[in-house]
Amino acid sequence: MLDVKDIETFYGSSQALFGMTLNVQAGEVVTLLGRNGMGKTTTISSIMGILQPRNGTVTFNTTAIAGAPSHRIAKLGLGLVPEGRQVFPNLTVHENLVATASNRRGDPTPWDADRIYALFPALQPRQSSMGNLLSGGEQQMLAIGRALMTNPKLLILDEATEGLAPLTREEIWACLTRIKDDGMSILIVDKNIADLVRLADRHYVIEKGRVVWSGSSPELLANPEIQHRYLGV
Repeated sequence: MLDVKDIETFYGSSQALFGMTLNVQAGEVVTLLGRNGMGKTTTISSIMGILQPRNGTVTFNTTAIAGAPSHRIAKLGLGLVPEGRQVFPNLTVHENLVATASNRRGDPTPWDADRIYALFPALQPRQSSMGNLLSGGEQQMLAIGRALMTNPKLLILDEATEGLAPLTREEIWACLTRIKDDGMSILIVDKNIADLVRLADRHYVIEKGRVVWSGSSPELLANPEIQHRYLGV
């Protein structure tokens, strides 16, 4: 579904990615792991057209998207839940959900507002609340819901549970499991390894803009040296 090959991305004259390569298959959950500043968000931004790779290729369902503008990439079926949530502060919860809603694939059972409220019951009584009045956990639920309302083929989450209370994190992970069970492909960045290995099929560990290890959840659990060397504080 998503194939990223040897991309190199720069901030001005400073290179951040050095041949980043990864792929996501249909129905698969894949993670990007690594310490802060290693290139996870840069990789996502390069996929979504927020940053333009200077070299390498990004292909989504056979369509080359490297260098394409973000809105065209989103229309192909990539839904982004950005780091920091970035909900529309002066729109209500319901307005946030419907603002970018679409069903370009003609899915017979698309994500709509009622389905989002069923997935995140905490949002239903807050439908008329402004986005900036929600708690951090509610904002993250809203950001996920807003991305799902575009009915993407691939959902990308950057720091899925960062800064959230433990009970809220558990709710987010449970909802992502339900989304996976529905067949959604997911690319996810997060630091909660214990939760990620239960959810994800495969993992990419990156260090200084390169993939230094990749493998399945059982392989990651069986390799504490990788966890200590590249993921430990």
